[in-house]
Amino acid sequence: MVDQPTSRDWGGVIALGLIWGGTFMVVTMALEGYGPVTVATARTTLGALTLLAMMVLTGRTIPTGQAQLWRYIAIIGVLSTALPFLLLSWGQQYVASAFAGLSMAAIPLMVLPLAHFFSDEPLNLRRFVGVSLGFCGALVLIGPGLAQIGQGAEPLAQLACIGAALCYSCASIFTRRCPPIDPVVLAALSLVVGATLLLPIMLLTEGLPRWEGTRPGLAIIALGLVPTAFATLLRVSIIRSAGSVFLTLVNYQVPIWSMVFGAWILSEALPLRFFIALAMILTGLAISQWFSLRKMLIGR
Repeated sequence: MVDQPTSRDWGGVIALGLIWGGTFMVVTMALEGYGPVTVATARTTLGALTLLAMMVLTGRTIPTGQAQLWRYIAIIGVLSTALPFLLLSWGQQYVASAFAGLSMAAIPLMVLPLAHFFSDEPLNLRRFVGVSLGFCGALVLIGPGLAQIGQGAEPLAQLACIGAALCYSCASIFTRRCPPIDPVVLAALSLVVGATLLLPIMLLTEGLPRWEGTRPGLAIIALGLVPTAFATLLRVSIIRSAGSVFLTLVNYQVPIWSMVFGAWILSEALPLRFFIALAMILTGLAISQWFSLRKMLIGR
């Protein structure tokens, strides 16, 4: 049983919101000097190497002889690293980082209907109302783009960001159904799967990366070390200390910070529909998770 959140847990969940909310800004910076496949590949490879080193230092071992477990690891690796990282990196060439961050707010809402059919969490009326409101927010976000399909890359890039969110949502279901495994080991091996898939694609399409300047170079290194490796360890620490429900508070922060960083650091324009979509998605998220959040906040 987890304890009540401590000040350290609150600090950790705020830090995670900042890290994951700022990831989209850092991806945009990395794309100033590198192609989208290189950005996705560097993120998975550096993250994998860091977490594998952490496994060695902490005495964790790679599981052997469990075919079903390895099938889950492969699927989770594709859906949580290789495919979404590639979709986001490609999409962010044409859309604002704030749009990408806002798209990720839909992940918990996508998980609910998927869990209803493929896991053990039924979709009751309250959750259905929350999901419906959140998806209406997503339609507000991408509506203009849907009307312009076939007219340039931006509409497809918007769909790529939403597709990445769907990948993460499916990965959550497979992670829930995965046979028992240490979460750090699962994260490390998932990144290994992603790197194994992306490395040959990068070499064939964009070649070996070179140092392309301080800003994109540091950005591509930071992507692998901070939001991919360090944030994984912080996430595990928070779940063990305060529980997974407490961690859902990160979902409310990510889109907000992505919009703040996009406007402040990258001088991105924020259309009114971004704010309307944000309000609808966060309200839908609050409705769908109301009892869990209420129980956490009142301590019962």
